[in-house]
Amino acid sequence: MHPLLRRYMPILDWGRSYNRAALSNDLLAAVIVTIMLIPQSLAYALLAGLPPQAGIYASILPIVLYAIFGTSRALAVGPVAVVSLMTASAIGQVAEQGTAGYAAAALTLALMSGGFLVMLGVLRLGFLANFLSHPVIAGFITASGILIAASQLRHILGVPAHGHTLFAMVNSLLAHMGQVNGPTVAIGAGATAFLVWVRKGLKPRLRALGVGPRMADTLTKAGPVLAVVLSTLAVWAFDLQARGVAIVGEVPQGLPPLTMPGLSPDLLGQLLAPAILISIIGFVESVSVAQTLAARKRQRIDPDQELIGLGAANIGAAFTGGYPVTGGFSRSVVNYDAGAETPAAGAFTALGLAIAAVALTPLVHYLPKATLAATIIVAVLGLVDLSILRRTWAYSRGDFLAVAITIVLTLALGVETGVAAGVVTSVGLHLYKTSRPHVAEVGLVPGTQHFRNIHRHDVLTDPGVVTLRVDESLYFVNARFLEDLVQDRIARGGGLRHVILMFSAVNEVDFSALESLEAINRRLGELGIGLHLSEVKGPVMDRLKMVHFLRELNGQVFLSQYDAWMALTGGRSGAAARA
Repeated sequence: MHPLLRRYMPILDWGRSYNRAALSNDLLAAVIVTIMLIPQSLAYALLAGLPPQAGIYASILPIVLYAIFGTSRALAVGPVAVVSLMTASAIGQVAEQGTAGYAAAALTLALMSGGFLVMLGVLRLGFLANFLSHPVIAGFITASGILIAASQLRHILGVPAHGHTLFAMVNSLLAHMGQVNGPTVAIGAGATAFLVWVRKGLKPRLRALGVGPRMADTLTKAGPVLAVVLSTLAVWAFDLQARGVAIVGEVPQGLPPLTMPGLSPDLLGQLLAPAILISIIGFVESVSVAQTLAARKRQRIDPDQELIGLGAANIGAAFTGGYPVTGGFSRSVVNYDAGAETPAAGAFTALGLAIAAVALTPLVHYLPKATLAATIIVAVLGLVDLSILRRTWAYSRGDFLAVAITIVLTLALGVETGVAAGVVTSVGLHLYKTSRPHVAEVGLVPGTQHFRNIHRHDVLTDPGVVTLRVDESLYFVNARFLEDLVQDRIARGGGLRHVILMFSAVNEVDFSALESLEAINRRLGELGIGLHLSEVKGPVMDRLKMVHFLRELNGQVFLSQYDAWMALTGGRSGAAARA
């Protein structure tokens, strides 16, 4: 089999060893995940502002395509809360919710997101996701959880509120408080309380009654289905629709249709930035889950191939009536815990959802939207982690600033502005910190060949020799800083004869830094002071050999700092120093 084909289609690898035991485990996992996904898919489509069937459609072909192209054995792909919120925010700016243009824009967004992910995967550019630091992701997900929960309160209260920011949502809710519908509140609050109890107390209760651990876990995961069934029966039996309870209504019965995304230049231009943002956020969330689950079984995933798998899933969603998808945390954990052995579990889940789309959609006609809203609220409660503010404050004020800005701006101005501001803040703080690298003056630890900071340790120094350990790669942002620092140090005088730059932590020297080193060399040469380098790493030395710097260096390059010390001090002990 051609290696390139196996690389881009992992199913050809794991599929060769597929056996009856894996089939049994995958089928069981698929049944459990399907039960969980039916109400969840409907709910997330509601969150995205789309018809409920879009959630089912987005969970069929995308899962199959990921099973073919993805590398994770347990990742479950489909609609997730954060991406659904970002979808609503993005297409709400180009089309009115409930219109054909709104649904078409969702298809276009999925196609653009998929295309962008595939491009990154083919070019092996997955590292670009690293620009989203963990504090920014944590802050964004926390703020998104709050926004998602707030956005669903209108369905719980039965009022026509709206808004894409927390202030707009709260303001709209308060303005419509006089229209609160009692039966809707009863259903929404009851479903929320029931689902919270299912999450916290049902499994221990079942275990106490003697139910086996796997069965207890399955019944707990089926809690949302029970809430859907009970609330749907209540609306039908008591004709609560006539009393103002909003219901899902008619859901088309059948397999996902073949759809065509809109490709007008104006629409593509308006959705370009949101598509890129959704792609990166979705990929980071997905690959984090995939890596965590793979590590538990000592497996590995290929992040670049994951980009292709997720991209294919999104392209599939675009042509089958869906919207942007990614790997979900909760469903993936359920898939893993249920014993999924291979991506085939996802394909079987897609089959189960297809059966549901054909046979079960008429049963959700009377399903109250308040129940779906309760499902979403309970699901996203686990996303909100405000403790990240306390933990980053204690560890790094820069990371705290990035988290705080991301949370505040996401809540105040929307998801795109919030995450963009978080990224800009993180990159800006990184540039600021690296623009002022830590440079320590070091001396010899007595009785050893080790050199340490003279301000932290009792070390030996020589008044005629100064060693500066540079603890950062040198590039255009910090090149001038090193020049100024060396200038300040030699300005103190004291019979200085040699300056050693200890490069043990320097991984790169760019052209701007090279020019700074040349300037330092010229300045020291004019003063009769030698400039020396020690512990230069191979790749850095290779670059320096390509230019004339080493030929014009008025000192030497030493293999180790101890060699430099012995050569330049003549092996003298020097004087013990500690500031």
